[in-house]
Amino acid sequence: MIRFTQIIFLAQFFITVNSYSTCNPHRRTVDSASKFQISSISPQRCYWNTHNYPAASTAQLRQNNHGMNNNFLKNSPSKNVGSLNMSDSAKPAMNSQEKKGFFSKITSSLPPANERKKLVPLAMMFFCILFNYTILRDTKDVLMITAPKSGAEVIPFIKTYVNLPAAIGFTVIYSKLCDNMEQKNVFYSCVIPFLLFFASFALIIYPNAGALHPHAFVDKVAAILPLGFSAPLAIVRNWSYALFYVMAEMWGSVVASLLFWSFANEVTTVDEAKKYYPLFGLGANVALIFSGQYVKWVSKMRANLAPGVDAWGMSLKYLMGAVMASGGALIGIFSYMQRNVLTDPACVDVAA
Repeated sequence: MIRFTQIIFLAQFFITVNSYSTCNPHRRTVDSASKFQISSISPQRCYWNTHNYPAASTAQLRQNNHGMNNNFLKNSPSKNVGSLNMSDSAKPAMNSQEKKGFFSKITSSLPPANERKKLVPLAMMFFCILFNYTILRDTKDVLMITAPKSGAEVIPFIKTYVNLPAAIGFTVIYSKLCDNMEQKNVFYSCVIPFLLFFASFALIIYPNAGALHPHAFVDKVAAILPLGFSAPLAIVRNWSYALFYVMAEMWGSVVASLLFWSFANEVTTVDEAKKYYPLFGLGANVALIFSGQYVKWVSKMRANLAPGVDAWGMSLKYLMGAVMASGGALIGIFSYMQRNVLTDPACVDVAA
């Protein structure tokens, strides 16, 4: 059973809620029986319109409200009810401030001038290196797989028995160069032989591959040895293609991984490396796009050659010509940084 005190408490609660709902000036309610509706609000009391009020008092209240609204419209500077609009003179100033804030955000996100002076050339160098590597990587696989009496089974043998010993030998040579030369001369001594080989391969070695490759000798040896030696014999048979394969592989390992990053670590600080090294990865993806489009263009160009023209030899010249142009740009940018960046105290610590 509900106690008498609980009944009194509930009655007082409902009376308090009902009195608050009827005198709250921020609430508009319509009662189905009396159709109460707020007409005007006074700081002292709430006025309600109802059909039970006399017509004269209702009209008087409406006239008062109409006069208050007219006075508000006359005194309002914006002449717009329900919205607060700024004056016309303040709008251009606000727009100029917004534009200034937008451009200031862009300029604040850019690196300082001393950092841009070395980061932009570094990004261009990385672009040139990876542009060449993408072309060389695609060309070396096609050469070895489509070579006479060769195939995809030759690739593991080249990586194990040719590429690995060449990498070890280059490590010894590189250490000797670093002991006897300056860093910039080491860069030139490593990059220029690569470019000369690729140019000579397209212009001299590949057109004379039939005379340079020992096909008759390898055929005699293959008749004696078991079939398991077919892959190593294919490497010997097409030794110039295998050499091109190794040089193309080492371009990525030597120039991209070793020479570039060692030079980048020399000219950048630790804080700059944390901020800008990830952006070099973005530049690498852009280089892949450009190189892929160039290879696609060269492939389409082969279809328009005259009959009897060596299509693969012609496309190889175009591809190696792009490699030489990009390699020349790489050397030029590196030389520019040696003259203008490494001698600037604002970019690097010259005393170090």
